[in-house]
Amino acid sequence: MKQKKVYVIGHKNPDTDSICSAIAYAYLKNQLQPGKYVAKRAGQLNAETTFVLERFRVKAPEYIPNVATQISDLAVREVPGMERGVSLKNAWELMKKLNETTIPILKDDNRIVGLITTEDIAKSYMDVYDSKVLATAGTKYKNIVETLDGTMLVGDVEQTVSAGKVVIAATTPELMEEYIEPADLVILGNRYESQLCAIEMKAGCIIVCEGAKVSKTIQNLAQTRGCCIISTLHDTYTVARLINQSIPIDYFMRRDNLVVFQKDDFVENVRTIMTKKRYHNFPVIDRHGKYKGIVSRRNLLDATKKQMILVDHNEKNQAVDGIEEAEILEIIDHHRLGTVETIAPVYFRNEPLGCTATIVYELFSEKNIVIPQTIAGLLLAAIISDTLLFRSPTCTFWDKQAAEQLAQISGVNPEILAQEMFKAGSNLKDKSSEEVFYQDFKKFIIDGVSFGIGQINSLDAGELNEIKNKLIPYLGKAYKEHKVDCIFFMLTNIITESTELIYLGTKAEELVSEGFGIKSENDSFILEGVVSRKKQLLPALMKAIQQ
Repeated sequence: MKQKKVYVIGHKNPDTDSICSAIAYAYLKNQLQPGKYVAKRAGQLNAETTFVLERFRVKAPEYIPNVATQISDLAVREVPGMERGVSLKNAWELMKKLNETTIPILKDDNRIVGLITTEDIAKSYMDVYDSKVLATAGTKYKNIVETLDGTMLVGDVEQTVSAGKVVIAATTPELMEEYIEPADLVILGNRYESQLCAIEMKAGCIIVCEGAKVSKTIQNLAQTRGCCIISTLHDTYTVARLINQSIPIDYFMRRDNLVVFQKDDFVENVRTIMTKKRYHNFPVIDRHGKYKGIVSRRNLLDATKKQMILVDHNEKNQAVDGIEEAEILEIIDHHRLGTVETIAPVYFRNEPLGCTATIVYELFSEKNIVIPQTIAGLLLAAIISDTLLFRSPTCTFWDKQAAEQLAQISGVNPEILAQEMFKAGSNLKDKSSEEVFYQDFKKFIIDGVSFGIGQINSLDAGELNEIKNKLIPYLGKAYKEHKVDCIFFMLTNIITESTELIYLGTKAEELVSEGFGIKSENDSFILEGVVSRKKQLLPALMKAIQQ
């Protein structure tokens, strides 16, 4: 049985800490339970994080926009498909063997062309009265031979019945001459005269029942006249009853308006579609259109939720979409307690540190797992990023100590790495307003007041001013899209350890003024000594809201 994966994932609009901590923690967990944990990301990488991953030659985690339950999380039944030329009898036998009511019809490239159901087969028995149906359906003699458990004495089993009707020769040769027409398929017994008459009337095939002997003379004559001969042990009645079961399923299969689901489809949407259909089984295909199996309404009851470990966040509005349908196993974070709810108790590691990566470093030590050089480099980069190389007020003694140890393991100079990272992260000249805005953006709800805070760090005051001019027109669009009360954006100068705060919203200016006791200048606030969203700006806004 395929091992179920556990996704280790950070918040939307992920920063360096979110990505690097996810990668490192997935590695740690896999040392304890190999192959079970996979790092993912819930948003696009920013320039700084991209640089860090390239610097340490680590592949970026796969992007997953939604973790709601999908068809791929169900127990899709691997029902084998059939090719369109297979007989109704063989299709029915497979259905009985598998206890299935629906079989997909496939082309050579494993793509679905139709479906055959037990209902379709039942209709073929009850509703078909056309004696020429074998020819109309293009039935191969191979199907007829298999269905009748017979033997082809004369003719090619790959040949197709292209004309004529099915008749039973249960009378004298004189009367047979009145109703047998050229190309007819004639069911008869062991009478030499009847066999001879059918061939002379230009029958396309004669089916000799009850294992009756067919003379060499008759076989030679049939060969000369182009008439096939099939011998079967069944009696005339049984042959007449069975012969329509040789019709290829292509003739009765459903081919129009098929409801087919993809493995990536969300169960909630699938459930809605299923309730509007009278049938119960539906084929599943992969993203390339190849058939993978069958899913039914009852499978929806057994859907297994995706299992998640959240890192660097614990708020629902920052989590990947669909988190309410996932099973959260652990949370590793360094932020305030948020709004994520769990059904069962979980392992929750939350510490007042400057970076989630510091907690991950501690967990490596506690589990006595050696930190590889590359993982050490990622964790060091995360701490440098979140603490602005230890300048942020969120930075603690433990963050600095962890960074020192990780620098030794990785063989990286923190000062040099910081310069390279900040330079890469602040190189935003070719970025659109939207890309810059969402480099590091988070939403919050405090006492019913909703707001979003974005942040950019740079070593260059001139670049920050250019970014400001680019973002001010974009704030209005973001404000409408997120439907929040206020929007704030921090333009943080790492060198001067200060932030220019631009804003939009009915209460935005009032909240900042009350929170910091200052007034705006030219529609922005200059916040000296403020570099941290979590430790400085957010608490001030919370205090102003609560007052």
